Amino acid sequence: MTALLKISPSNAKIGYESLSLLSGYSCPFALDCLAKVDLETYKIIDGPDALFRCFSATAEAAFPSVRRQRQHNFDLLKACDSIDEMVELLTMSIRPSYAPFRIHVGGEFFNQTYFDAWCEYARQNPNRIFYAYTKSLPYWVARIDSIPANLSLTASRGGRMDHLIDEHGLKEAVVVFSEAEAEEKNLEIDHDDSHAVENNGRSFALLLHGTQKAKSTASDAIKAMKLNGTKFSYAKSA
Repeated sequence: MTALLKISPSNAKIGYESLSLLSGYSCPFALDCLAKVDLETYKIIDGPDALFRCFSATAEAAFPSVRRQRQHNFDLLKACDSIDEMVELLTMSIRPSYAPFRIHVGGEFFNQTYFDAWCEYARQNPNRIFYAYTKSLPYWVARIDSIPANLSLTASRGGRMDHLIDEHGLKEAVVVFSEAEAEEKNLEIDHDDSHAVENNGRSFALLLHGTQKAKSTASDAIKAMKLNGTKFSYAKSA
């Protein structure tokens, strides 16, 4: 029997099904949030220029089942030889539905072929919204005039190709360390992915969340939000 991708159910933050890949390893343009789990020691490895730690990588370090699921998905997709093979795998693995579907709670569009496969899969399922946050901006820009209307993309600021956000006027999400920072930037905070699902071009903010490196600015921000009673934490995402 052909192995299928493992699809995650809804959780405390995301009311939709999702598919995730191994964080860091599948993220070619990550910078500010770059982190990955060492696959031998299972400890977090922070990127050399990371300003905060990827919440998804921390989940993979804390929950072996999450890590195994995402590595399984990543390995299956990397083994595909073409867009058609990837689309077939997505078709076999994702059950039909009219509910929105999140592409990647963990992980990223790891190459152009994989990005193109999602575009094609969305075209073949026009009655369903697919949405993703992404730092893989070169793949998006390469197809900017042919993105299906039901594929809602949000640029995740903090990557190595951020200049493409400004050059192409891409909808973006900015991680902020407080509600006050979001207000200063004149950005609404998305707590439930509703801003990401809407393909309306409006940018927004995301509050920092997840376990952060001890004694870091990000860790201090988490402590401050806890003291202020700010809602920023969600259940683990598989």
